[in-house]
Amino acid sequence: MNVQIEVPVSTIMTKDLITVGVKDGLDKAEHLLKKYKIRHIPVVEGQKIKGMLSINDILRISFADGAFREEEDVSSSIYEMFTVKSLMRSKLETVSSVNTIKEVAEKFVESEYHSLPVVDNDVLVGMVTTTDLLKYLLHNH
Repeated sequence: MNVQIEVPVSTIMTKDLITVGVKDGLDKAEHLLKKYKIRHIPVVEGQKIKGMLSINDILRISFADGAFREEEDVSSSIYEMFTVKSLMRSKLETVSSVNTIKEVAEKFVESEYHSLPVVDNDVLVGMVTTTDLLKYLLHNH
């Protein structure tokens, strides 16, 4: 079977997104990441994406803080020191919903990213991950 890689990324992207606001706390972000078993969460202001936050960003500061403390509940002190805005990656690579699966795969290969926001006319319309891409390729091979 011939896999169609020239189809738009909109066919594989996630459209029902879990997001956090720029002013939301890290506790909310961590809760959503764990609840929905996702690794990346878009940070939005209205319908516009302002950044991306990953579970690794939160784990990195949790580990660093925990290494120097003996408290059981380390996260509460971390959440007082950092904000979603201070941890998020604000320089984003994005794709459009009309970009092809091939173009998106090439972006993943060229970058360190495992997820890309899908943005049309400055509005966040979806997310595509390396997992979405692999599922599509496996399903259509």
